[in-house]
Amino acid sequence: MVIGVLCLQGAFYEHRKMFNSLGISTVELRKASDLDKPFDGLVIPGGESTVMGKLLNELGMAERLKGMIQGGLPVYGTCAGLILLAKKITNDSRKGLATMDISAERNAYGRQLGSFATDTRFKGIGTIPAVFIRAPYITEVWGDTEVLAEADGKIVAARENNQLVTAFHPELTDDLRIHEYFINMVKHHT
Repeated sequence: MVIGVLCLQGAFYEHRKMFNSLGISTVELRKASDLDKPFDGLVIPGGESTVMGKLLNELGMAERLKGMIQGGLPVYGTCAGLILLAKKITNDSRKGLATMDISAERNAYGRQLGSFATDTRFKGIGTIPAVFIRAPYITEVWGDTEVLAEADGKIVAARENNQLVTAFHPELTDDLRIHEYFINMVKHHT
């Protein structure tokens, strides 16, 4: 198994480190030709969603990634990745890949000073540490999307078939369970 990690901007190194500690190989996706490399799942890390969206378009990666995800490629988006996968963004007219039946609010907890850490219950896993940095949250889900976690009454994790999103950053903790959850999604797909 190989996980492709989008390495345009953001916390991609931390995701690679988590997968490597679980014995899973990763491949960096930095340009359109990297999408020809074999990989079984995709991670879109946290970072700046506006910058990442712009780079995906400028590098000619957006439409192909969208097609791969719609074709069933397992994908995990954290923070900015959640925003890029959301079909609706309540406080921004720009769209990213727009593949998941969720509506998100960017910077929902405020700016950098609004960042925080807490514990939350994640369906099927238990209580996990959750680090929020200029985080979004999910304002609405529909279709086959399942809510997996909430914090302070806000939806902060969800899954729709092959797509998993968290508003928080498990890659910034030493808890591997969310990455293991995604690995199991990939195993069931392949």
